[in-house]
Amino acid sequence: MPTDLSWLLRRETLLAGAVVLLGTAALAAWYLLQATVLTVAVAPRDGTEPGLIKAYADALESGRTGLRLKILAFDDVRESAAALQDGRADLAVVRPDVLLPTNGLTLAILRDQAMLIASPEQAGIKDFPHLAGKRLGIGAHRDADIWLLKSILGYYGLTLEPGAGGGPGDRAVVLVPVAEDAVAGAIREKRIDAFISIIAPSAPKALDLVAAVRSVARGGKVEFVAVEDDDAVIERFPKLQAVAIPGGLFGGRPKLPADDVKTVGASYRLMARASLSRAVAADMTQQLFEKRTEAGNATEAADYVQAPSYETTVAATSARIPIHPGALDYYEREQHGFVERYGDTLYLLGALAGGLVSVLAWIRQRLAGLRREHVDEIMERLLAITEQARAARDPAALAGLTREVDRLAGDAVRYARERAPDAATMSAVAIALDTARATIADLRPAAAAGQPGTRAASGAGGV
Repeated sequence: MPTDLSWLLRRETLLAGAVVLLGTAALAAWYLLQATVLTVAVAPRDGTEPGLIKAYADALESGRTGLRLKILAFDDVRESAAALQDGRADLAVVRPDVLLPTNGLTLAILRDQAMLIASPEQAGIKDFPHLAGKRLGIGAHRDADIWLLKSILGYYGLTLEPGAGGGPGDRAVVLVPVAEDAVAGAIREKRIDAFISIIAPSAPKALDLVAAVRSVARGGKVEFVAVEDDDAVIERFPKLQAVAIPGGLFGGRPKLPADDVKTVGASYRLMARASLSRAVAADMTQQLFEKRTEAGNATEAADYVQAPSYETTVAATSARIPIHPGALDYYEREQHGFVERYGDTLYLLGALAGGLVSVLAWIRQRLAGLRREHVDEIMERLLAITEQARAARDPAALAGLTREVDRLAGDAVRYARERAPDAATMSAVAIALDTARATIADLRPAAAAGQPGTRAASGAGGV
């Protein structure tokens, strides 16, 4: 009889199944509520970004948020961008004009840099053509800064040369390394005619550099070299960006500069891989701004974190340097709640749990039917044994029938223990057992007449 799955009907089995279901649900909830760890590639090592990202990592951990940052440090932004592109990082500090990862989408601008060229008015440098044959001082710089300068000079038909020299009428601009705290002396000694820095215009260091130029300018008048054709330059070098230095940024009396100065620059961006989920990208972007004040207690660089500018969602996602859809969800206040984010997962878990319960119910019902069939078979067999006993005269055959009756009685007892059936069913089984035993006892040969085989004695063995 197919009773191999009868263990599924036991109370212990059903309880264990319920525990497994609850455990699975708890495990799924625990997994969904665990903090997401994002690996972020950070560079340049000597820049402000490592300290900024570390400040955010500490703020996220102390705030018990659902995000954590694992930092991978690199010497150059080319390396950090490559780490994002080849899948070693989820986020990366990227300078697009150096290397723009093919799978990188912007979350936020960490800092904008502008090409700032300042000279005393007496140097007569009012625009890029006036830089021809001049000596341009530069402080700490990176290869990307030199590339940017060469690109803009080349646009205006100028070349960049290292060292000293360059006479009037030459198309070369001579680049002269100068310590940033020695700018005023270098201009006074005529070792340089102007000074360039690729820097955030409002950074304290930029203010100091302009003040140094101003200190040696006749009447304190400073000229700023503008990139008047900024739209055309950006069209030619699309990984750069247009920047306007606000009038009066470096002083208000007299106003310096007198008007806005158009120039170009580059940005350091926090980018995410395109495959990062919108929900996680939105959360990370949100934390960049919600934790900015806390991060600002550790580094002033947090003050320069800003959202990338865009006019429409379509423009943001189709730009040359596109914005991550998850970041747009934050900027446009379209973030989803827990149920909206994990609704499909929760629905699937609920469907699986419901399906499992249905399967167990079907198995339970099926096995109950099999057991009822088994009771019917016991009854049918007992009736058949009674008929066989009346026809049998062989003591061995009667003994075999007696053993079978005892086995059927054991089956009935086990059924009664497992199923607790109704009294009428078990009463019928008991009567059938008594009848079979009594019939066998009455038909035993005279040699067995002394054994307890009467109807009264055999009745005592009923269920």
